[in-house]
Amino acid sequence: MTKIGFIGLGNMGGGMAVNLAKAGHEVTAFDLSPEAVAKAVEGGCRAADNLEAAVSGADVIVSMLPAGKHVRMVYAKPGGVFGFAQKGALMIDCSTIDVDSARAVISTAIDRGFEMIDAPVSGGVAGAAAGTLTFMCGGAAASYNRAKPFLEIMGKNVFHAGDAGNGQVAKICNNMLLGIHMIGTCEAFNLAKKLGLDAQTFYDISSTASGQNWSMTSYCPAPGPVPNAPSNNDYKAGFAAAMMLKDLRLAQAAATSAKAATPLGTQSEAIYSLMEAAGKDGLDFSAVMKLLEGSL
Repeated sequence: MTKIGFIGLGNMGGGMAVNLAKAGHEVTAFDLSPEAVAKAVEGGCRAADNLEAAVSGADVIVSMLPAGKHVRMVYAKPGGVFGFAQKGALMIDCSTIDVDSARAVISTAIDRGFEMIDAPVSGGVAGAAAGTLTFMCGGAAASYNRAKPFLEIMGKNVFHAGDAGNGQVAKICNNMLLGIHMIGTCEAFNLAKKLGLDAQTFYDISSTASGQNWSMTSYCPAPGPVPNAPSNNDYKAGFAAAMMLKDLRLAQAAATSAKAATPLGTQSEAIYSLMEAAGKDGLDFSAVMKLLEGSL
């Protein structure tokens, strides 16, 4: 049994912490939301009233936080994780944040005598609850190998992407590609409909032809063909458009810094920004289908 401090019990973090507890580890969980902490306790975690209580004496510290500024604050501020953690503790940040913040915090952790990796996830709320997430990890090989057994409890696919921050690189590049694919898939279904071809027939053809992609066959944005897709549940979010937009903005910031041309990524960010402006970014990211057909 390993003592684990878990920080951030939102839609993703809550399920992840509970899975670690179910595996037999002693998980002390902290969040600013008392309701989130109470839910984690129901799943087998111990409650922490503050950050110090969560991480003091922990062998492993896992975090799932909203943005780079929160990661910097929670770890490096006075009274943060670095001030309370025991020497040699392993830190695993599963947040999706900007590459520069990930690299800066990991560098500081190493300077302070800790091990740390960035390990953003893919798989959504359902994957967090089921323990089927994909982890994309950046950091020293030894730290990754030490973290892997814990990540394998929370996910079914764990990859080492290289140096610190490379987990974030893999995540934002993957999700930029996903956003582009989803928009293209929506455009194709909308065009087929306007030209008199129903969604099921188009799906049956294209899903076995060169246009096949994950957004079509696993997460079809058109109601009908994929029964468990959000499109058949009024686009209730599995992965909210707001989260897709966050990742697209991170990708565009990184592209600007790297002087990389990403015209389709830029356009995808602009399209999902329209969902935000319409106040519909709480819907699933596949609801961009409705935006493009003019029915959002």
